Amino acid sequence: DDVPPPPAPFAHRIVTLRSGDVSSQFNLSSKDILGGGKFGEVHTCTEKQTGLKLAAKVIRKQGAKDKEMVLLEIDVMNQLNHRNLIQLYDAIETPREIILFMEFVEGGELFERIIDDDYHLTEVDCMVFVRQICEGIRFMHHMHVLHLDLKPENILCVAATGHMVKIIDFGLARRYNPQEKLKVNFGTPEFLSPEVVNYEQVSYSTDMWSMGVITYMLLSGLSPFLGDNDTETLNNVLAANWYFDEETFESVSDEAKDFVSNLIIKEKSGRMSAGQCLQHPWLNNLAEKAKRCNRRLKSQVLLKKYVMRRRWKKNFIGVCAANRFKKITSSGSLTALGV
Repeated sequence: DDVPPPPAPFAHRIVTLRSGDVSSQFNLSSKDILGGGKFGEVHTCTEKQTGLKLAAKVIRKQGAKDKEMVLLEIDVMNQLNHRNLIQLYDAIETPREIILFMEFVEGGELFERIIDDDYHLTEVDCMVFVRQICEGIRFMHHMHVLHLDLKPENILCVAATGHMVKIIDFGLARRYNPQEKLKVNFGTPEFLSPEVVNYEQVSYSTDMWSMGVITYMLLSGLSPFLGDNDTETLNNVLAANWYFDEETFESVSDEAKDFVSNLIIKEKSGRMSAGQCLQHPWLNNLAEKAKRCNRRLKSQVLLKKYVMRRRWKKNFIGVCAANRFKKITSSGSLTALGV
């Protein structure tokens, strides 16, 4: 099952933000919420004229900066014509909101899918997932785009069966010019690279650190830097304080461990690029490996605990919102940490 995912059900479009009446063109389901965050919510919707099912990201306009960020997201997505990257269909501005209409994929979050009791997760499955994510990142980087928020929630399965995945959510992505010094102060603590925590220059290798963390989690079910609170997590990241837990990595191949070890490196220049990842022995000869490797990974049980904890944390976050910035005392630069 190593086939690439199908392209979006529409040709790649160059989208321009326009004013319009959403309800005359789209049926937006207010009840069917696919996800949400600080920006607003993502709903399912249908284009009336064609019957095309889409995902609608509804962004509340609270200030001029909100529109600026959405224009940046549109600009980035206009560059990204690749089957492992979610595609943009349309963008409409109303007096109170901006709505981005995107390709709809129905398989849900990758981690949610693989913790299903009926799913048999093997190391080869992880290779297939990681290979596709690296294909998407390689194309992004080729188009001079940094994602800057790679994490499990932003990897979606195309369907409820099969192994096809796509990278989503370019809300924090940036066009990248190596000649200009780009620094950012946002992201999700356990996936942040040391250079983001230190408010130093970011580059293509910043995304590769996050790729290493995601791969580590797929293989082990553990989050390598997660502490009891954000400050502890960030300190673990800064110290590049991680190791291969003996018990959980017991049945994981040396090739896989070598792959991770060449990504979670404090020194940016030491990390593999997406292209080098795709050349790495671990991500090659998959058909041959599939014949030999059918062992279920221990990570599945631990990932289930991780996902449950994350769900609980999301429900709990409203109560904690007022207190959360008090926690992050060790790093004044991190002003907009996502959870």
